[in-house]
Amino acid sequence: MSATTAPVFARPLHPLHAILLAFPLPLFLGALLADIAYARTFHVQWTNFSSWLIAGGLLFGGFALLWALIDLIRIRAPGRRHAAIYFVVLLAMWGLGLINALVHSKDAYAVMPEAPWLSAVVALLALVASWLGYSGSHARGTI
Repeated sequence: MSATTAPVFARPLHPLHAILLAFPLPLFLGALLADIAYARTFHVQWTNFSSWLIAGGLLFGGFALLWALIDLIRIRAPGRRHAAIYFVVLLAMWGLGLINALVHSKDAYAVMPEAPWLSAVVALLALVASWLGYSGSHARGTI
């Protein structure tokens, strides 16, 4: 690096965006665990609990998705590809989470066997979205 060029550092997430992104992973993971508990015990309350966890994940994930869209529009060329991947993963997480919420709106055992599989995929997408979001390389700036 020469003395005339400024180093390029990764810009971290805005603190509010980081807070919004912190919620979907534990909420969707909790929904997966509740679905597994329902598959083992057949107590209907587990599907109700899972439905509420999914609703919370969709709420916070939706706001994180909106923030990611705004960032995608604002970011210049160097960080645009990573921001686009992050946005697409969040969009897939939210879309499949919505389908998962619709599956969970069925009555009792009618949610089986789709519910645990959808919850697993959504939780995995939430993990990938969190990883991409917190990696700090979604936007680059100069100092």
